[in-house]
Amino acid sequence: MGTSHSREGLDISDEDSDQYNEEEEEEEEEQYDDAEEDQHQNPQISPAVKSKTLDELDAKLKALELKYGTSSSSSSSQNPNSKNNSVKLYLHIGGNTPKAKWIVSDKYASYSFIKTSKINDDEDDDESDGGGRDKGKPSWWALRVGSKVKARVSSEMQLKMFGDQRRVDFVSNGVWALKFPTDEAYRKFVTEFQDCVFENVYGLEATDENKVKVYGKEFIGWVKPEAADDSMWEDADDYGLKSPEPATPVRGSQDLLEEFEEAANGGVQSLTLGALDNSFLVNDTGVQVYRNLNHGIHGKGVCVKFDGSSSREKSSLSQMTPKKALLMRAETNMLLMSPFKEGKPHATGLQQLDIETGKIVTEWKFEKDGTDITMRDITNDTKGSQLDPSESTFLGLDDNRLCQWDMRDRAGMVQNIATANSPVLNWNQGHQFSKGTNFQCFATTGDGSIVVGSLDGKIRLYSKTSMRQAKTAFPGLGSPITHVDVTYDGKWILGTADTYLVLICTLFTDKDGKTKTGFSGRMGNRIPAPRLLKLTPLDSHLAGANNKFHGGHFSWVTENGKQERHLVATVGKFSVIWDFQQVKNSAHACYRNQQGLKSCYCYKIVLKDESIVESRFMHDKFAVSDSPEAPLVVATPLKVSSISLSGKRQH
Repeated sequence: MGTSHSREGLDISDEDSDQYNEEEEEEEEEQYDDAEEDQHQNPQISPAVKSKTLDELDAKLKALELKYGTSSSSSSSQNPNSKNNSVKLYLHIGGNTPKAKWIVSDKYASYSFIKTSKINDDEDDDESDGGGRDKGKPSWWALRVGSKVKARVSSEMQLKMFGDQRRVDFVSNGVWALKFPTDEAYRKFVTEFQDCVFENVYGLEATDENKVKVYGKEFIGWVKPEAADDSMWEDADDYGLKSPEPATPVRGSQDLLEEFEEAANGGVQSLTLGALDNSFLVNDTGVQVYRNLNHGIHGKGVCVKFDGSSSREKSSLSQMTPKKALLMRAETNMLLMSPFKEGKPHATGLQQLDIETGKIVTEWKFEKDGTDITMRDITNDTKGSQLDPSESTFLGLDDNRLCQWDMRDRAGMVQNIATANSPVLNWNQGHQFSKGTNFQCFATTGDGSIVVGSLDGKIRLYSKTSMRQAKTAFPGLGSPITHVDVTYDGKWILGTADTYLVLICTLFTDKDGKTKTGFSGRMGNRIPAPRLLKLTPLDSHLAGANNKFHGGHFSWVTENGKQERHLVATVGKFSVIWDFQQVKNSAHACYRNQQGLKSCYCYKIVLKDESIVESRFMHDKFAVSDSPEAPLVVATPLKVSSISLSGKRQH
């Protein structure tokens, strides 16, 4: 079938843990029972023998206490506050099987945050005050729990809070949980953890002054969400429609149905969906053509080969498999961009494929002021401009460049491509930034406004009229933004980082009381805090340590008045789907008892047999009447699948 439930961690109760401890200690208790039976059978035992037996029993009890207390006692000698840091440590076993459960790993553990320069070394040369560190070596905050856990404090731990249970779950070579004795102890831990994350990311102590220095006064709500204005999230709910909120978070995949799956001829590099008749998969040999249908895409058995299509005998551009494909001119043409160096996304030019004839009609070079330059990404001028039959311009992005390219000459005429050398694209407008902006990815709205994600985690908004200066620059949360998307109306931005997605509301009220987006002006001081979309610690662990989120997208609309309904991202063998309306709802069950930025863990998972290349929703026009969404297309290196969000198969 290829779909799977989202696997939330099982509840931990004190009753369960006590039951486990009783089972664990059963062997020792049996020994004591035998001793008691011997006493009843031999009433003539002398007081001296009885005393000796009690001494032996007392020694055994002490040994049993040490069994649980070793880790905490060792940490107590290093941490004078260990009594205030006492926790129960649990380990999740069984993965996603019916036998999955939590077991007590250390009933009498204590935790500490320590400064260290090594994680995998067991040497205790580090103290929480940093006094034992080697001078000159880089160090960071780590969480140590007894002798079982030592992990660098970061978003990679995937810490999930359960305030009502005084519990946190996290990943560190397994899935762990800590239960705290009091609410105060729980809140203390969470605050310390978040402060350590801040210092590890920015190298500054987590004071109010330093937080303002990093985020700016306008974005202080990003580090103090309780002080942020959440009203815009509610005001932005389109049409005033709210989906009913269940008492418990919705999970599972009972409404996911795989329509069909077929071979993709191997080596799939990218998925390019069309809004008209066809969609495309780019693989090692060429471009595979698929037919768009209401229940998904279906192979037409047509492949445009890369090798004999150019008008020249030998291509002047890279011969590597294209990593990026962009549809243009009412989806009759496709631009293919290949990296010129293995392992790097940058390209020196691109090839233009005529889909109707199956021929590469020309090869374009990127050039500015007579000098060859590179681009790391390209995209359409607007979210729907690939449907324009006269489209001749597109946008380009490099590490420090943002520009618009024109396939016409400076007089506005289509260039003559019957030339021995690659024609040069006309740099129509743009800006080359002198400082290291480290742009990584970008996307456009329905009106041509531009959102750009950066290596430092910043997300910048540019109006359609100026690429020189960002109207708004959202601060980073500590991780690079590897992919970015934006809704057609520009109200919402989805940034993809390795361990989470960040959803940003761009709406604000100007001094005249008008509601605008951050693409049109400075947002002022009342900027809504973002929301994070995460995997549960268990799902994150099952996805694999080296698997990272990539390619977060909204569902696809190209008309005013239409609203995106879902969000999808890929991690390892998982395609993860969130309900957009549910994420926006401030009363959503996931957000209760959380401290810090609101994080949503309610999603559905499509599970495949191999790592997923890309997951994208088809255009909104392919959503049938009784389905909440157009089909989801999931591409792996060897297969392509179409998933319906309806509860029954469409005919």
